[in-house]
Parts: sequence; structure tokens; C-alpha cells
Amino acid sequence: MRLFTDANERFETHSYPATTRELIDEYGDLELALPNGSETIEAALSRVGNETYPDAEAARLAIYGAVSDKAIGRKYYSDRDPSAPGERGHDQLSF
Repeated sequence: MRLFTDANERFETHSYPATTRELIDEYGDLELALPNGSETIEAALSRVGNETYPDAEAARLAIYGAVSDKAIGRKYYSDRDPSAPGERGHDQLSF
């Protein structure tokens, strides 16, 4: 999934190591294009907490892991995986 537009190039040229706060201050207003909308880098990184990233790849992975559910297709959809213990799970559908 390609979330980044010009943010990807900017992350590559940023000086590392960099903290979450530094990345938010520098790139927080950039929009991430998600399958079901968009959100800013600030919104995604604010979920991570205070971290230090050694390189652009680590920063990108943090964002990938922190984007909202706007980044997924059908929420809770799986016709193969069992439900986690303690969850009601999904109803079986037959096509």
C-alpha cells in the first residue's frame, strides 16, 4: 500500500536519528492517502509516543503501524482466521 506522496521523499532526505516530535514538527501537516480517506502524519505519529528513529525506514514503519482504520478495507473481515479468545467474532457467510 502506498501511503506516502511527497512525504516519502522528504523522509529520505531528513537527518537521522530523529524523534517523533521532530518528525511531527517538520512533516505533521502532510496528508497520507488511505484507502478510506486520509489523515495527517501528525495524527498517525501522535499514536506512537516518544520514539527515536534511526533512519527513514524506521519512521515509515512507525507510521504504517499507527495509521487509523481508514487504512484497511473491510473492517473485521476474514473468512479464514478464527476469532481471538474472548471475542464474539464474525458471522459465517456462505456465497
